[in-house]
Amino acid sequence: MHHFFAEPSQIAGNTVCLTGSDVNHIRNVLRMDVGDQLTVSDGQSSRLYTCRITSAEKDKIWAAIESAGDSGTELPSRICLFQGLPKSDKMDWIVQKAVELGVCEIVPVVTKRTVVKLDAKKEKARCARWRSIAEGAAKQSGRMIVPQVKEPVSFVQALQYAQDMQVKLIPYELAEGMDRTRRMFSELVPGQSVAVFIGPEGGFEESEVLQAEQAGFARITLGKRILRTETAPLAVLAMLGYVLEQ
Repeated sequence: MHHFFAEPSQIAGNTVCLTGSDVNHIRNVLRMDVGDQLTVSDGQSSRLYTCRITSAEKDKIWAAIESAGDSGTELPSRICLFQGLPKSDKMDWIVQKAVELGVCEIVPVVTKRTVVKLDAKKEKARCARWRSIAEGAAKQSGRMIVPQVKEPVSFVQALQYAQDMQVKLIPYELAEGMDRTRRMFSELVPGQSVAVFIGPEGGFEESEVLQAEQAGFARITLGKRILRTETAPLAVLAMLGYVLEQ
């Protein structure tokens, strides 16, 4: 069944009103019409609405809610990915796959080894693209929320943003001992908020890792192989999903 997102204000009583690009997608791409079923969520909670189209107007799709309940597709913990800005279109890939793996928030981070330089115009356009990718990935993977993609921040700002999160992890290629990594993951409790810091190409500088540790981050290893910046976050998120999935 096809899934769509609606603003909470578009869900009233037993009726949902879909607008914008979803109207064209429903009518002209999916060729759906009155009587067809679809599912809707508000993008902010795990509530899932099963609906049936009752009216298809030029700029609106009206649907009656037939049932509602908790989808059970969201992880029981809020995971925030702090991703060192990579080159090229690698961030597109990271956003898409991170959303599929259950992340709740993605914060691009400018570190000492970040090569990418974004001016205000480019930054606005990139963020809009990343948010569109996040929404598409959320629809495809059956997510009930659309994970937020923030505007790029400095390394120090990222540490400040993560200060209230309960579990803080920073994979680092010079870290040793999988026993520590296994222990950190085995001690995770559903409901805890988790921050994951990933470096850009070239990784973090040692001074940044030390700064993160002073802010409460635990240095962990992901194994004896050095992972690319677009591979490391997916490895961590897959591990977290395995531990937290209920």
